[in-house]
Amino acid sequence: MDVKGKTFLVVGTGISGLAALKLLKKKEADVILFDSNAKLTREEIEEKLPESLDFDLILGELSERVLERIDIAVLSPGVPTDLPFVQNLQDRKIPVWGEIELAYQFSKGRLFAITGTNGKTTTTALTGEIMKTYYDSVFVVGNIGLPYTEYALDMTDDSVTVAEISSFQLETIHEFKPEVSAILNITPDHLNRHHTMECYIETKGYIAKNQTKDNVCVLNYEDEHLQKLAKELPADIFWFSSEHVLEKGIWLEGDTIVYCDTERIPVCTIHEMNLLGKHNYENVMAAIAITMHAGVPLACIKKAIKEFQAVEHRIEFVKEVRGVKYYNDSKGTNPDAAIKAVEAMVSPTVVIGGGYDKESSYEEWIASFQDKVKCLVLLGQTKEKIAKAAKDAGFTNIIMVDSLEEAVKVSSEQAEEGDAVLLSPACASWGMFKNYEERGRMFKEYVHELPE
Repeated sequence: MDVKGKTFLVVGTGISGLAALKLLKKKEADVILFDSNAKLTREEIEEKLPESLDFDLILGELSERVLERIDIAVLSPGVPTDLPFVQNLQDRKIPVWGEIELAYQFSKGRLFAITGTNGKTTTTALTGEIMKTYYDSVFVVGNIGLPYTEYALDMTDDSVTVAEISSFQLETIHEFKPEVSAILNITPDHLNRHHTMECYIETKGYIAKNQTKDNVCVLNYEDEHLQKLAKELPADIFWFSSEHVLEKGIWLEGDTIVYCDTERIPVCTIHEMNLLGKHNYENVMAAIAITMHAGVPLACIKKAIKEFQAVEHRIEFVKEVRGVKYYNDSKGTNPDAAIKAVEAMVSPTVVIGGGYDKESSYEEWIASFQDKVKCLVLLGQTKEKIAKAAKDAGFTNIIMVDSLEEAVKVSSEQAEEGDAVLLSPACASWGMFKNYEERGRMFKEYVHELPE
């Protein structure tokens, strides 16, 4: 795509926005960088850039005069598409892309894309590791923390790209078309952004909307939303299941993962993995399905699975202190993810939860505690809301705290030898931390500071 001389509006000055800016300047486009935060300064933004770039900067509001100059707008994932200025762009018939669409327009090679409410990062990371055992040029990008635009221009016709794609990123795709896509699951999340569950489900389905019957979409057979969505998707559907034996697909049979496209192939057992919990077995099955369709030999797939370790911040073992095991599941940013973390625990557990309110409900999370969770330590904006849900369900051993440091200290006092302490907040980190990564790192720091 030739963008030389075209004027792009890049919205957002975070990692994605600046990566888009750098790509467009390399392709000699004219760029207006915009952020609604009027308190930012050019100096702050330029400090985050590795080199001096020529671009216009607008902070605060966009004028009609500026809008008249724009050929294409590129939104960062955190920018909602229903904001008035975005509606204004669309009313003017100005194409509104996301950072993912921009990268796709310039990337080369084969593309494999993964979405879902939970498990995206683990599945993307494992899929990338499997691909690396067989292909020489592999890029793992997207919502996993590495902007697609950062690497798009380095890709060649021989490259393989594995992309983790969030619902925010899917809102603004146009021609984005993976060879194989995957939707791992759909449970309520980000309803403060998507407003209705129907809109959220539809947005997740966008990952496959440009595919054809020559492409594959990997779906979770146990997800009722995906059972319905599958009927609307244009791709060839390949199911994975943790509960059912399938005629065609990949499933868990006893302790063995079995793959069948034209013939039945035992791949590995759950005892050969370093991952805990049924949800992780599903993630592994999805990764196998994607990479088998990518042409990776079975021996390479088995090797990568056996060597793969849990992703940071996702039921990550931190340390054992005085007989108590501490787990960092800071990436458990919604109730369904937190349920899976609780289910993966094998000993009495103290759970640390709470954070930013994404308008989730917590009753099912509390119900998953059963006899396993002995104490719930709560902090953040949602602590009162979660406490009420817990008490309504008959769970009363609740301790309120004001900081994560206090939460770790209190949890260490509540836990006994043989117990576990699990940070799995069921909420986003915003308001107390920059992101879930910072929250997870702080948790680990506080755990390492506990007296032996």
